[in-house]
Amino acid sequence: MGQAAGRRVWVRNPHSGGARIPRAVRQRTERRISAYAERHYAGTFTRLAIRFHGALCYIDAHTEPAAPSRGLLRALGETRKEYLDRVRDVPLHLCRLRYLGDEAAWSMAFYTYSNERYEPSTFHNGTFYGTPEEAFEVGAAYLRAR
Repeated sequence: MGQAAGRRVWVRNPHSGGARIPRAVRQRTERRISAYAERHYAGTFTRLAIRFHGALCYIDAHTEPAAPSRGLLRALGETRKEYLDRVRDVPLHLCRLRYLGDEAAWSMAFYTYSNERYEPSTFHNGTFYGTPEEAFEVGAAYLRAR
């Protein structure tokens, strides 16, 4: 909240608050994200993990890991199978959406591995608001880099 000409002005923060996501919106959102991912990124992930908590929707992808070197396996004390089974279960965090009451205008936070947390982000349209499909496209930078 700020002050303008002696009166209070409320500023909407796209990266706080939000509305609890109704069940029907959750179901539609999961279908939309999955369909978009399959259409545009088939073969870059083995499965998606889309989960909801309050006003937030988390999008993770699981990918097939690269084969480990013998030196890595020795250092970890694992067999090739143990290593691959373990690493396959580690999700690749893509992004987090915040539901603000409008299915066409969510806010997004991009997962930064350097800080190991979600950071507010803009969509490719240059604003803080976009669709779940547009959010997946931003988060897919991690899939494209593989």
